[in-house]
Amino acid sequence: MAERSERAARGPGVWMLAVAQTLSYACLYYIFAALILAWEADLGWDRRLLALGPGIAIGIAALLAPLMGRAVDLGRGPEVMLAGAILGAVSLAGLAVGATEAHYLMAWAGIGLAQAASLYETCFAFLIRRLTFAARAAIVRVTLVAGFASTLAFPAGALLSDMIGWRGAVWVAAFTMAAVVLPLVWWGTEILRRDGEPPMQRTSDKGTWVQALRTGRFWMLAAIFAFIALNHWMLVNFAVPIFTERGAPQGLAVTAASVIGPAQVAGRLVLMRYESRIGTMAATQLTFLGMGVGIGCLWLAGLAPQAIFAFAVVQGGAIGVMTILRPVLIAEVMGPAGYGAIAGTIQIPALLAGAVAPVLGAMVLAGAGVAGMIVLSLLLILVSLALALRLVG
Repeated sequence: MAERSERAARGPGVWMLAVAQTLSYACLYYIFAALILAWEADLGWDRRLLALGPGIAIGIAALLAPLMGRAVDLGRGPEVMLAGAILGAVSLAGLAVGATEAHYLMAWAGIGLAQAASLYETCFAFLIRRLTFAARAAIVRVTLVAGFASTLAFPAGALLSDMIGWRGAVWVAAFTMAAVVLPLVWWGTEILRRDGEPPMQRTSDKGTWVQALRTGRFWMLAAIFAFIALNHWMLVNFAVPIFTERGAPQGLAVTAASVIGPAQVAGRLVLMRYESRIGTMAATQLTFLGMGVGIGCLWLAGLAPQAIFAFAVVQGGAIGVMTILRPVLIAEVMGPAGYGAIAGTIQIPALLAGAVAPVLGAMVLAGAGVAGMIVLSLLLILVSLALALRLVG
């Protein structure tokens, strides 16, 4: 049985889900950062209004996270992810044809439903349920490929918006969700259902979930993930504007933003190489220190714009490592029972932080500027590090 799970973790089903996750993140998540300059130029709307769209989407995804996790625990993971792909295609089509601010925000609400059903947490919970102990290897493979989502989204968004306009670019994303992501999820989940172990017995009873909510460890983890998410998505959503305001030409800024994706992959490869020598919590603490170094590089970019590449490499590598550490950390600290429901709930503050990040980032940039953004980011990282130290204290 163990060999069966290990083979499935290396098999085509996992790679299909990896490609599906890459395209889903590019189409449903990074599309805002990739097209924000085109939206500002064409629509003339306030940046804070534009940022409200992805904020609404992530907020909806946060509220639905426990429900999606529980559905996976009950054996409905494939159906949830298929529904997410369909909703994503329909919502992106609505975004492409929308002409008013209300249409724009409604389309993002639909995208939020798709994010809740389609992205990492649902996929990870499904893999853990089907592959048990071999799920970590499968999660590593998925994240290695999906780390290229931003690398795909930024240049594709810039190229397509120049060639066929931003509406055409969004139509391409809608087509991708329907014609590529949907069949990949269908085939990938069917293969894993066939080749993986019999599913784990249901462990997501209400008592386990309630007991988890009563522990201080739960809330400390929730706070850590929330602060890191707020820091990362404030910076990534406005990476191109921040880089240009630090003195980089727009072309250089887009190139540097595109480096974040490959840096995530590089960070995950480093973790794979050295994970046997360092524990999960120690790796988490070192990752936070690395994020602090990245913020220092962003500050230095005011003197040497090329330093934005150092920031992109360090920030991308650190968040790439955290993507793998997060589910492992939750399972180690909280235990494997009812993972889907507990992980979904523990991610609510992080997802809400991601929802607030675009709006807060726009407000900070409009008020305190890039310097204020750097100070706030550094404070968030320091608080996260302090909580991580307390968690093992």
